[in-house]
Amino acid sequence: MKHALGNTADVKSMVPIVDRLQSRLGIGSVCIVADRGMISAEILAEVELRKWQYILVVRMRSSTEAKAVVAGRPLCRGASEKRQRDDPSPLKVIQVWGEDARRYVVCVNEDQASKDRRDREAVVAAPRDALRQGDKSLVGNKEYRKYLPTGGKQFTVDEEKIREEARYDGKWVLTTNTDLTATEVALKYKQLWMVGDVFRPMKSLLDNGPIYHKCDETIRWHVFCSFLALLLRQELNDRLVRKEWKLEWADIIRDLDNLVEMEVAISGKGYVFRGQSSGVAGKVFQACGVALPPVLRSC
Repeated sequence: MKHALGNTADVKSMVPIVDRLQSRLGIGSVCIVADRGMISAEILAEVELRKWQYILVVRMRSSTEAKAVVAGRPLCRGASEKRQRDDPSPLKVIQVWGEDARRYVVCVNEDQASKDRRDREAVVAAPRDALRQGDKSLVGNKEYRKYLPTGGKQFTVDEEKIREEARYDGKWVLTTNTDLTATEVALKYKQLWMVGDVFRPMKSLLDNGPIYHKCDETIRWHVFCSFLALLLRQELNDRLVRKEWKLEWADIIRDLDNLVEMEVAISGKGYVFRGQSSGVAGKVFQACGVALPPVLRSC
């Protein structure tokens, strides 16, 4: 179950919702998989009290033990996920037991690590160049502050801070009470991203909401229509994949929206005139197995 927690109301609502789902659907066991907003002493105590399993992300920079775990363990060792043809960036994982007997799984994505390193190098290069032009050019830049020590008469680049940040490149830390292997824990957490990928298009690509409701019936229909739109988009995407066509969603929406028909009368007889299909509209119709209407037809 995915449940993003961002405030007190979310924390208080999550446990009753899971309780209700477990009772209504006859769920025998529960495993909570959640992002950083979930990791609070209050909610973790509730989860453990109910003997639910969990896979949670730990805030690496704010957890003393997580920082020690990341700093003290080389991630080139340990179980590694098998490379899949459709997954060009497999994870490397290692299991660590903390001093509090809590189980941690440290994960690293090598592609993300390379990106983090490049991004940091680009940020650090800027203040290095700015130092040659004088300290005033550094004032007020939030990106620079992270690598500029406070105090002193002049700015300098904090080399120790750079080395410290490098320890976190491409890494994240999970904590779990499951019996899954370290690799399985990492893969289960990756499924949370898949859930996010499902909901993200509903809010952005499908431009769905926010819409505010007061009645249960309208809420249900809103959810139904949202899910139906998501299914239709996925079905269209699957058909395009089978055709080996990679089309941008924005182009699909634009070109289909530009496809119009108009009624005209010629010598007292009615006709329907279809405008020109542009861009990718023809391919979308072809992928769906639907023929475009004729340019001109009687009505």
